[in-house]
Amino acid sequence: MLLGFAVVAVPAYFAFNWVVSSTVIQLGTLFAEKQVLYDRHRGLQALLREVSLAETLAGSQAIRDWALDEEDETLRRRGIAELEHYRQSFVDHSYFFVIDRSGNYYYNDAGNAYAGDQLRYAVSPQNPRDKWYFATRALGEGCHLNVDNDANLRVTKVWMNCVIREGRNVLGILGTGIDLSAFIQEVVNIPQAGITSMFVDRQGQVQAHRDENLVDLASLSAEMSDKRSVYSLVDAPEDKAVLQRLMDEVAAGGALAKSAFVNIGGKQTLVGVGYLDKLGWFNVTLMDLDAIIERGLFVPIGLLLLAVMVLVAVLLMLVFKRTVLDRVSALEGVVRSARQGDYGPAMGMGTGQQDEIGRLAASFTEMAAAVDDNTRLLEARVRERTRELEELAFRDGQTGILNRRGFMAAHAEATQSDGYGLLVVDIDRFKSINDRYGHAAGDLVVLEVARRISAAIGNRDSCARWGGDEFIVLLPGATPEQLRAAATRVMSAMDQQPIALGQAGSITASVSVGACLADARDSLDVATDMADTALYMAKAQGRNMVVVFDAELMVPPHSAKA
Repeated sequence: MLLGFAVVAVPAYFAFNWVVSSTVIQLGTLFAEKQVLYDRHRGLQALLREVSLAETLAGSQAIRDWALDEEDETLRRRGIAELEHYRQSFVDHSYFFVIDRSGNYYYNDAGNAYAGDQLRYAVSPQNPRDKWYFATRALGEGCHLNVDNDANLRVTKVWMNCVIREGRNVLGILGTGIDLSAFIQEVVNIPQAGITSMFVDRQGQVQAHRDENLVDLASLSAEMSDKRSVYSLVDAPEDKAVLQRLMDEVAAGGALAKSAFVNIGGKQTLVGVGYLDKLGWFNVTLMDLDAIIERGLFVPIGLLLLAVMVLVAVLLMLVFKRTVLDRVSALEGVVRSARQGDYGPAMGMGTGQQDEIGRLAASFTEMAAAVDDNTRLLEARVRERTRELEELAFRDGQTGILNRRGFMAAHAEATQSDGYGLLVVDIDRFKSINDRYGHAAGDLVVLEVARRISAAIGNRDSCARWGGDEFIVLLPGATPEQLRAAATRVMSAMDQQPIALGQAGSITASVSVGACLADARDSLDVATDMADTALYMAKAQGRNMVVVFDAELMVPPHSAKA
């Protein structure tokens, strides 16, 4: 056996390495092209629907008529209604529209925060942050993608910019966006060992990557020298030329995907390129073949060569059967049991003869234990994550208190057999705070009011955000005296100290409170109607007061400062 091995081993070794290397390259190339097609499909699926909706909206006659005559109030209402209708269908539930003749920029977000006030500002050629508009305007009719950090709106998105033309005249640009972090999480941030996916534009500028430091956040307004390019990842000019050639070939339509080897960080890396023709982007996938295709997968071929050499020692067949084959058969039975989820046999085979098969059995025992532990850990994490998601579904993301869904659940649980009190709290003149200090300051006011209301109520009571600047408080089993006392504490909490707004200084905010007592049989809608009626009276009578609703008599209002 030793002599036969010595004769065959040297040529077999070189032949085996050559076969393995050739196979790895062929499999890697095939895998690269399949991966590129997969990434291409994900990119198109994530963006094409939004682009199609934006193109349909850009072709709306109501939008075109409004752009031609912006001052016409009827056309303006029709145009705003059309934009709001499509806003509900966009994934981001937001839109923007710039009318070219005036430069007016209209915008509304997912929270409908700018309802009735969609006109945000006017674009200007002198403003560097508005260069995206004038660059897109020159691209021609159709939709164009751009990753941009909008300083005016404080958002970073993948924007779909659709140019609207009437003949040769540009009427404006409208579109929507997808949050960049959500887009990366959905499309390019799927963890795959040895695989890095990204999307780049025609100039090679990175538009989506799991490393946000590589993303060009102003691809239509920054200078070329300041951009982050996919070409900066490769080591040498010849590698850049290879990458450029792949992009040119797929852009020309010769093939859906192309791949080649380039050097990145001193290591040979397989790069695959595809072209998202409808979006004007390339999807580039970098693959470390050593991490993707384990050379250990070719061990069975080595075992086959070993089996051929075993034929030389036919006289040792019985010994070989007893010391190798029977034990491998036993190991196979253990594998079948493990495949069916029974790791007991595998756990008990770690001890025994410490030769090659014994060590393999010991390794399999360690693997089975690790799989069993990871399975239990994964199940525990799934349960934990499920609990976290359930909590998020019932909490307001900005203030941390209950949202509508959470409040309705708390109401259903706390009012099954007893009456309850209800407070509807509204921040006075909240729109003027936003207009004067900005929406960031408005958010700070909402957060602080929510905190003060939560601190003013009891442990059994529940507070929720009912609307943008409106809160609701549930007081289970409250008496008239307890209802008025809770409302008074809420009012007093507003007078504790001014609310800090950072660099904008501080303000003193007041609230109006509508209160009511409801029976256990009263629905939440009935109770909120009564409390809203009282709140309306508080607003109508000067704000900064509490009004308690009574079914037969409205109790005179009490000023918070009286």
